[in-house]
Parts: sequence; C-alpha cells; structure tokens
Amino acid sequence: MEIQRTASLLGTPGSMESLEKQLSCPICLEMFTKPVVILPCQHNLCRGCASDLYDSRNPYRFSGGVFRCPTCRFEVVLDRHGVHGLQRNLLVENIIDIYKQQQEGGGGGGTLETSIKPKSSKEPMCQEHEDEKINIYCVTHQIPTCSMCKVFGQHKDCEVSPLTNIYQAQKGELSNAIDTLVAENGRLQALLNQMEDACTAIQENSQHAKQKLGERFDSLYAALEERKNTLLERIGKEQDEKVAALRSLARRYGDHLQTATELTETAVRALEQSGAAEFLQASKNLIAQTKDTAKSSLAEERPEPCFERMDHFTLDTEHVETLLSKMDFGGDDDEEYEDAEDEEE
Repeated sequence: MEIQRTASLLGTPGSMESLEKQLSCPICLEMFTKPVVILPCQHNLCRGCASDLYDSRNPYRFSGGVFRCPTCRFEVVLDRHGVHGLQRNLLVENIIDIYKQQQEGGGGGGTLETSIKPKSSKEPMCQEHEDEKINIYCVTHQIPTCSMCKVFGQHKDCEVSPLTNIYQAQKGELSNAIDTLVAENGRLQALLNQMEDACTAIQENSQHAKQKLGERFDSLYAALEERKNTLLERIGKEQDEKVAALRSLARRYGDHLQTATELTETAVRALEQSGAAEFLQASKNLIAQTKDTAKSSLAEERPEPCFERMDHFTLDTEHVETLLSKMDFGGDDDEEYEDAEDEEE
C-alpha cells in the first residue's frame, strides 16, 4: 500500500519537492544508489557512500567501530560486519525503482529530473561496434556485450540476458561475498587476538617458570655450600688434632734431647778430670744416670705409618654429577637416581 501510494504521488508536483529531499543521499548529494541502508536514527544512506565514509575513519572495519550519521550526528555502534551489518531500506529502493520507471515513461513533468539527477557515469561502448552501448550480457561467455554482437557478431549463437538482471544478481552475489569475507575477517581478527593473548601468557608463564627454576637451583647451591662447609670443618678438625699430637710429641722429644745433651756434656767433663778420687766420687751416679737416660729414649714413640696422609677425605661425587647431569623437568629424578646407582653397581 505504501508503495502504491508513493507511486500515485509521483505525478503531483507538490509531492515531488518533498520526495526530492527524501531521495537525496546526504553524503554524495545525489540520488540514492542501491543498496540503501537505514540507520537507527531513521536516516538513509547509500551503502557505498556510508562504507567509504566509515572506511576513511575506521581502517579496520572488520573490528567494528562507531559510525556518526552525517545528517543528525547520531553515533551508531557497528558490529564486526561494519556498514554491511546495517539493515537495507527496501522501501526507499522500491521508491527509487518507481521513480526511474516514471522517468523512463516521461512521467513527473521533469520536476524530479532537473532537481535530482542520478549519479553520472560514462556508459562503456562496444569495442566491435563503436556506436553501440553495452546493454546485454552474454551468459555463455560471461561478458557484457551489445545488441549488434548478438544479432550479427560473435555472440549471435550465445545465450544472453538483460544487463540489469545480471548486474543486480552479481551485485547481490558480491554483497553476500563481502558479508562472508567481513565475517571471516572478524573470525581471523579474533584468532589473532587469541594468539596475541597466548603469546603474552607464554611470556608470563615462562618468566614464572624461570623464576621457580632459579629458586630451586639456589636451594641446591645453598645445600651444597652447607655440606661443603661441614666436610671442610671435619677436615680442619682432624688436621688440628694431628698437628697438635705431633707438636706435643716433638716437645717431649726436644725436652728429652736437651736433658740427654746436658748429661752428655757432664759425662764428658767428668772424663776430662785428672783426679781419680774426684772422678770416682761422681762416676757411679753419672754412669747410672747415663744408662737410665739412654734406656728411656723416646725413639719408640713415633707416629703411626702414613699418619700425615689425609686422602681418606676423598669425596666421591661421580654418582651425584651423573644425577645432576640427567636432572630434567617432569619429576623423574628418583628414577634417574636409581638408574645411575644401578649403572655404578
């Protein structure tokens, strides 16, 4: 009913002026070119003009964005389909078709023809027939051509169709392909975002794993250092004990040597005395002291053989080195330790 009423009003001059504004695109200021989209604010735009305006301000249109109506400045939040996600205004498109039919039939008194001109476009001409416009479509070869080519030319035996029919069909097919491509672009963008998030998570998890590994190795270093200090303390303790024993024995040897030396000097001086009576008075006691001193020699008090050796403190770390060299992630250290012990046996 609305379309019929509009068609009846096209013939009245008063209505033509009002219709003139409604069929004008606020972006290109010319007649709407189908498909026509309608915004939530109820203003209409050529989808091509709206797409050009949106792409100029939103390079990544598949990611969604904000579109501002050029008429009322109302902001519309678009989804990942961008302008192609807006609803088509079929009513306006039908009105445009009625207007064009009126123009072709000479209706409308020329009021709309002089006020609203369709977008100018230079129609292509046939290369074989320079005076003929391309006005039909060869379905067989899938190329546009002219009527002369169909009647006399290379397409006379081909199946043809009106150019407008194929134009609308392929334009709709391209529009659907664009919608599919936009949807696929949105899916790819989502995958890219997921991959970027995964890269960030990998970096954070890797940093956390490195920190934990460093802490574990620091614990190993601390345990090794503590054990090292304990073993060094044992070596030092035995060193001090052996050195103290040897020095005590050396002091006793020195004292005995000094006593024996002094006794030897006394005995030599006694031998040098010329008086027999005087010698005999001291010789008996001196002889006894000399014999006792000689018998009480400390030569038998010696350190045990190899007393100075410290090689019993040799540390066998081969099995530990084997275990450490096979240390890996996964918690299989116990099994590897048992395997290392089995290899040693």
